This record gives sequence, C-alpha cells and structure tokens, in this order.
Amino acid sequence: MNASSPTLVGQILNSNLFLGTALVVEDDNSIANLLKIHLSDLGLKVDVANDAETAFGFIQTKMYSVCLLDWMLPGVQGIDLLKKIRAQNNRLHVLMLTAKADPDSIVMALEAGADDYLAKPFDSKVLLARVRNLLRRLEMQNANSVVLEKKAAEVASEDEMSLDELYIHFLKYVIRYQGEDVHLTPSEFKLLASLFKARGLVMTRDQLIAQIQGDEVNVTGRTIDTHVFALRKKLGAWASHIETIRGIGYRILISDQDRTVREDDIS
Repeated sequence: MNASSPTLVGQILNSNLFLGTALVVEDDNSIANLLKIHLSDLGLKVDVANDAETAFGFIQTKMYSVCLLDWMLPGVQGIDLLKKIRAQNNRLHVLMLTAKADPDSIVMALEAGADDYLAKPFDSKVLLARVRNLLRRLEMQNANSVVLEKKAAEVASEDEMSLDELYIHFLKYVIRYQGEDVHLTPSEFKLLASLFKARGLVMTRDQLIAQIQGDEVNVTGRTIDTHVFALRKKLGAWASHIETIRGIGYRILISDQDRTVREDDIS
C-alpha cells in the first residue's frame, strides 16, 4: 500500500463531503493506523477494532458513515461479520479490504452485502476515492430521505392544492378548473385527490381501490378505469395530466418532463 502525504490527500479530497464516523476493522495495527490517518484527513472521526466481536459491539451502539472491513480477522472472519450486519438490515456502507483478489472472493463479498471491494495492496489515492464515493452515496441517500419526509409532511398539512388552473380543496370537497366548479361523484373526488397527494408518483389500481372503498360498491380495477374515464371527460383539456401507466395504474403529470406515452382510452 502506497502512503500519501497529508498535502496530497488534501488535494485529492473535496472539503464538502458528508462528515461522520468511520469504523476500521483491521487486525494489523500498522495498516489500521494508516487507514485511521487517511480517514481523519477526510474529516471523519475514526474508531478502530482489531476483531469482529469488538467491531460488532461498536456497530450495535454507534452510528457509522462507513466501515473499512478486513476479510482475514482472528476468530470470526470479516465476511461473516458482514453477513451478520446485513442480517440486521443495517445500511452501513462497507468497503471490504482484503488480500483475496480472486473473482470468486470478490463475488462472495459483494453478494454478502459489501458496497465496494478493494484488494491489498492498494494505492492510498484509490482507497480515498472509494471511500469518498461511499460518502457521496450516503449523503445522497440522506438528502433523498429528507426530501421524502418533507413531501409527506407537506401533503399531511395541506388542505388544498392546485396545478395548471385546477384547484382542489381536500376538506371542502371542492374542485375548480379555470374558475368553474367541477362536479364529481364521491369516488371520482377521492380518486383525483389520491392522485394529487401522490405528487407525480404512480398509484396502482389496488392502491386506488383502497382509497375509494366504502362507497357501497364493488370496486375493482375495471371500476378504477371507469372512474378515470369519467374524470377525463369532466376535466376537459386538463385530463392530459392524468397518465395511464399500462398494466399498473395512474399518476398525475406534474411537469412535461414527467410525460410518457399516455393511453387515451380505458386500459
């Protein structure tokens, strides 16, 4: 493994990376210390474990951004620790470090749940690039989670929404298009409201059935298609926003970029 100076490391890294804590699981103290230096240069706090049992204890009590895991450990092997981590649905990002460079070992590690694999001896620049990539993936996942939670909170708190001159008030059961009231049946209103709240995501026929059950009718997938057909007739030109996803269900197009080929008839 080729060592890099802190100056070179600083040139390689992006200072805007997600910061957190890393876990190094390595029984060779000289390698473990070198890994700790490199990860610290990334801005990460670092814990070191020399065996799988100690590492698993850390993982049970602390949150880590990334784990650098050696395969060949005393006692429980790194690959077995990885399987134990994944059995708990732990989303910890794991980079497997090992002298095992044969294709079968690489496949075994990746299938066991490793996010990446790097064979020893490795270049420090390559190691840092791999870790940096895992941190970017983690940062993206965290950002996506925040966006989804924000959207869910917004929908839960909103009583009304509008899109391209169509206005809907969920509590007052009001629909207006271009300032004119649109009269919908209770089932049609529930269906349109559900599609609005999905904010461009596809809703399956089964999901839509669950939304409008209770109207003392036998709701089936075909019933949903009939309601959508009626909605399109009542909504006029705005009906182009309701897209059929063949064999799955429907969604409301929020923008032209969302648009795919739409069936105009009942599917």
